[in-house]
Amino acid sequence: MDYNTLIVLSGTGLLGIASGVIGSYAVLRRRALMGDALAHASLPGICVAYLILGERNLPAMLFGALIAGSVGVLIITLLRHTTRIKEDAAIGMVLSVSFGLGMVLLRNIQNQPSGNRAGLNAYIYGKAASMVRSDVEMISAVCAVVLIVSCLLYKEFKLLSFDRAFAATQGWPTLALDIVMMGLLVTVTVVGLPAVGVVMMAAMLIIPGASARFWTERLGVMLLLAAVFGLMTGVVGTWASAANAALTAGPVIVLVGTAGFVISMLFAPGRGIVARAARYLALRRRTARENVLRTLYELAEQAQPIVPSDQPPTGMTATSPCTIEQLTRLRAWTPAHAHRLLNRCIRDGLVRPAPPDRFTLTPKGLAAAAAVVRKHRLWEMFLIHEANIAADHVDRDADSIEHVLGPETLAHLERLLRQEKRLPEKRDTIASTHDIPNPT
Repeated sequence: MDYNTLIVLSGTGLLGIASGVIGSYAVLRRRALMGDALAHASLPGICVAYLILGERNLPAMLFGALIAGSVGVLIITLLRHTTRIKEDAAIGMVLSVSFGLGMVLLRNIQNQPSGNRAGLNAYIYGKAASMVRSDVEMISAVCAVVLIVSCLLYKEFKLLSFDRAFAATQGWPTLALDIVMMGLLVTVTVVGLPAVGVVMMAAMLIIPGASARFWTERLGVMLLLAAVFGLMTGVVGTWASAANAALTAGPVIVLVGTAGFVISMLFAPGRGIVARAARYLALRRRTARENVLRTLYELAEQAQPIVPSDQPPTGMTATSPCTIEQLTRLRAWTPAHAHRLLNRCIRDGLVRPAPPDRFTLTPKGLAAAAAVVRKHRLWEMFLIHEANIAADHVDRDADSIEHVLGPETLAHLERLLRQEKRLPEKRDTIASTHDIPNPT
């Protein structure tokens, strides 16, 4: 690896860390487009700085970008607080007007005799390959400032991101904190313009934080992951661009970040699409199994009286066989669907066939069914006595929620009903709060 490639890798990696950390706050505060607006608003500042100096001076143009970006943030803030314009509309207005003004100034510069040598086109799409040691030192300083301020003001930034109103009522200087946060966002945006450009800088601010959000519910972990994602995005994108001279670093960096975002969106264990789909399917299967067990149990209740047992939670020692027709009358199932559900329960050892064409609960299924029925009827009792729902309407409401009641919620229901002296002493003798339809 040559020296120039190492310089570029270091610069884009550090830029990714700083962008990931400060961009996470923008994502959490639903200000993700603010980075896009800042990047586009900075373009006129770069052009004006060049027109004033008459030559390409990187520090001066970055200072002009900083001023223009700050003005853009100020305009957005004023529009949001002094007019009826919503924040997203204000961001869109500043973004489009600033970029349009910047393109007009850029074309004016290009029409000058020395305009083609200005190299301002690089600020639109970025030109990471032109990065030198001084650029990396400046990015390193900005990255250090972002990390230090984020650590020092972690508690304040956290509360500002999740509950600004509460922070204000506690006497915290929310406006000053907001200015500090936006100042960091402006600084990172301006410093990143030479590397990835106006168009791509918004992605550097948004994608790492959005990707990290899929993996955790804790802010500290999210900031750490966003820094790692930003680092990997910058390094891998730059390396891929260096390996193929036909690829520009800025777009490749964004594409690498997008690939990381897609992977996070699909495969993150907590919030990813695959994990959520797996949990949904598991809930559907469990719901269907519990519905089968409860229906068989209630059918058995009609066929024989409940005989209390010495081994809870079962309320009967055996169940009478029932037919597919009886199941389909009580449930909105087709015969084929009922057969599929029963076959799954048979494979799980909860139901056994009782020829001819009948089914009954196994001892294991009887215990599981009794637990399901108890949970269902506890919830029914709570809805009737605490929510004042009529007994003839409570079955449907209980049926829609009983499958997601956890042990803690169930224990809480028992405590409430016991305090009201509505809970039977025996765990296994809770009767139905309504008439069970006769399927025969």
